[in-house]
Amino acid sequence: MPNSFKATVTIVNQLGLHARAATKLVQLCRQFDAQIELQQEGRSADASSVLALLMLASSKGKNVDVVTTGPQAETALQAVVGLIENGFDEN
Repeated sequence: MPNSFKATVTIVNQLGLHARAATKLVQLCRQFDAQIELQQEGRSADASSVLALLMLASSKGKNVDVVTTGPQAETALQAVVGLIENGFDEN
């Protein structure tokens, strides 16, 4: 099985995972050779799709699991968690 990593992070920015934040996340995820998925309340979204991320309706205070697999999975996980914890650089 390929490298797989998982972390739970809380959405902290005021507007949650809205269009601009989702776009920023997608752009970040495309920099890595890894499959990145966000999971929330039994639903999952491919982090390379803005529409899929918006369908999660992740608002401020919600916990999401970030799951990464692939050659750069660990680095990708750290970058995604960092972006979310920093409020998508909006706060």
